[in-house]
Amino acid sequence: MARRPLLEFEKPLVELEEQIEQIRQLAKDSEVDVSQQLLQLETLAARRREEIFSNLTPAQKIQVARHPQRPSTLDYIQVLTDEFIELHGDRRGSDDQALVGGVGRIGDQGVVLLGHQKGRDTKENVARNFGMASPGGYRKAMRLMEHADRFRLPILSFIDTPGAYAGLLAEEQGQGEAIAVNLREMFRLRVPILATVIGEGGSGGALGIGVADRLLMFQHSVYTVASPEACASILWRDAGKAPVAAEALKITAPDLLKLGIIDEIIPEPSGGNHWAPRQAAENLKGALLQQLAALKALSEEALVEQRYAKFRRMGRFLESGAQDASLSS
Repeated sequence: MARRPLLEFEKPLVELEEQIEQIRQLAKDSEVDVSQQLLQLETLAARRREEIFSNLTPAQKIQVARHPQRPSTLDYIQVLTDEFIELHGDRRGSDDQALVGGVGRIGDQGVVLLGHQKGRDTKENVARNFGMASPGGYRKAMRLMEHADRFRLPILSFIDTPGAYAGLLAEEQGQGEAIAVNLREMFRLRVPILATVIGEGGSGGALGIGVADRLLMFQHSVYTVASPEACASILWRDAGKAPVAAEALKITAPDLLKLGIIDEIIPEPSGGNHWAPRQAAENLKGALLQQLAALKALSEEALVEQRYAKFRRMGRFLESGAQDASLSS
């Protein structure tokens, strides 16, 4: 079995994991009872893993959010839904593989699901363009959301992208216009919209499917206006200062909950979602069903009004703070 890729701060766990594996092999090859030693080492490893992941810096959380084995949109859809049919194409000649979606069923509830899709390895990441959607991807997403609105199906979107694709062809095909249309149109949809940041939420590429009634975020995900590397390059002309930028940008779930940008933090298994993907999916499903039940109790008019008010509130405290400062001077 191939070894799971290790992050730098996970390396103290390697020696323990190797000892555990050696003892397991010993138990398999002989009749020696090693259950007590195995239990002690597994308990110690779990405790150390918990200590490490409960004290991550913003820069370390970015590494977790970008982990190649972190569950993807299609991974979650497979666990969340009892039935799912992927739909393709934006009906303008494009079918972007970086943004996937379709119709599904969770119990008796029909839903439309969509999200950014990264790859597991280099070959798949190239095919998926590393989760960076083109204009066709955002137009496909809007087509699916229009379908949801027409048939009154709740929308579940999953955000996991470093940003929209910024290539020349994407600009020629109207990248900015495609995202802007999504921002405008999502405000008028008459169905509940639940968005979850499952990995990395970057810039307008994330917001293009992120205008939601409830924005959820996994514990070790990040959500930012620009990547820390880009921010550091702009401010200091030095991408090496990305950890400083990550701290200043307030990109972690606790910071964003405090600022009123997100509505709920979904806890991750000890070691992150890549450590126990099935448990991560169950945590996500529970949170989504709870939020969906609350939103379905609202009328269509109240739903649209609350969504608009939610986004109008963002940043207001900064304006009032600036106003107070000017008055005191």
